[in-house]
Amino acid sequence: MNTPTQMSFLTTPSARVTIRELPTTEQPQERLNRYGPAVLSSAELLAIVLGLTDLGQAETLLARYEGLDGLVKAPLAELAGRYRGIGRGKAHQLKAAFELGRRSIVALPPERLRIKSPADAAGLLLADMGALEQEELRTIIVDSKNQVLKIHTVYKGSLNTAVLRIAEVFREAIRLNAAGLIVAHNHPSGDVSPSPEDVHVTRQLVEAGKLLSIDVLDHLVLGGHTFLSLKERGLGF
Repeated sequence: MNTPTQMSFLTTPSARVTIRELPTTEQPQERLNRYGPAVLSSAELLAIVLGLTDLGQAETLLARYEGLDGLVKAPLAELAGRYRGIGRGKAHQLKAAFELGRRSIVALPPERLRIKSPADAAGLLLADMGALEQEELRTIIVDSKNQVLKIHTVYKGSLNTAVLRIAEVFREAIRLNAAGLIVAHNHPSGDVSPSPEDVHVTRQLVEAGKLLSIDVLDHLVLGGHTFLSLKERGLGF
């Protein structure tokens, strides 16, 4: 009787064609050279990053974590210890690649961007904040033409009036002599339904903004790949 193993593997069945057996023009690295990274599937990109010899290994890994979102959040020790062909070094490579991607998005210069809709604002934040495992509150600070002056991290932790200081939300906007700001925080659960506390905080921020002559243009709740605008829902405004 076989006893179940505690370790999962990215196996390579004998019938499966390896990347080297594919026509040269169909191999991920050659496709990258010819067409650029945008045309490659996530599995192909993953195979290149990890140096896998079998595209099926990358597809299996993505399936086990239900896509890139789950893979980004996978613990380093689990990646390094569970899968054949992915040791500690390759697990480090993968985590480093994800972090570089996140930083490249955060580092995009916001100065020439203009916010015309809640979707514009969410687009600046979702790639980074949608995958966070703890709650954060950030502000998009804008001038009188709704051009972005700065994206500022105000707070990390649960959003509630017991710990959130309203003055801190406006401090950077005041320093920049801004005309307005958009408040955004994430729900790590992925459920963007606003809580009563979210609505209460929004109402406080809107009232404080009126006193400071800084318009609170919206409050966004972010989660996964989606967002909710409290302004559009008429909650707190």
